Amino acid sequence: MAIFAIGDLHLSLGASKPMDVFPGWEGYVGRVESSWRRLIAPQDTVVLAGDTSWAMKLEDTARDFGFLQSLPGQKVLLKGNHDYWWTTLNKMNVYLQQSGFDSLHILHNSAYFAEGRALCGTRSWMLDAEEPHDEKVLNREIGRLRASLQAAGDSEKIVFLHYPPVYPGASVPEVTALLHEYGVKQCFYGHLHGQSLRFAVQGEVDGIRYKLISADGLGFCPYRVL
Repeated sequence: MAIFAIGDLHLSLGASKPMDVFPGWEGYVGRVESSWRRLIAPQDTVVLAGDTSWAMKLEDTARDFGFLQSLPGQKVLLKGNHDYWWTTLNKMNVYLQQSGFDSLHILHNSAYFAEGRALCGTRSWMLDAEEPHDEKVLNREIGRLRASLQAAGDSEKIVFLHYPPVYPGASVPEVTALLHEYGVKQCFYGHLHGQSLRFAVQGEVDGIRYKLISADGLGFCPYRVL
């Protein structure tokens, strides 16, 4: 049994916003499926680090979630900045249950346990956000990350975020401080694409190992975390 992760799938099987129009994304759904089926077994866990579906409403995710349901493994979803379908935890859980998407799980103010580890995370927020509203959003995300880490108890914690917590020569201090407070040693994040991939901070920074897991950054191949 193993833990994998990939972010930013940007599925649009039920919408008209295909990512294939962008350089490097040609045939990406087939590429994801091929590598997924080659690497991942039914007993494995895959964390999807945000921007999973372009659907605007929860019920419009049916084809995208159906595709994920058809793939092996348990899938743990956290929110990204383009997951406009995201709503309350109760509504999402009811929808997944009623739709038969029993291999999909929502990570929201909670922790998911796999392989003796606690998988924690939230969307987080941008480094360069400067509007008054941004401070409120960041504080809310910090609260959600803390709730997730607290839900992990004494288990070893692995954190997944959508937005990068570290940048070349900079960081989101509220996020990194929380990671250190709870003894996190591994943090995975997405959001970066195309030319922005070169700005991804990867490797150990102040005792925490960071890894970019956006789909195009991984060549559309899920990354084995554990």
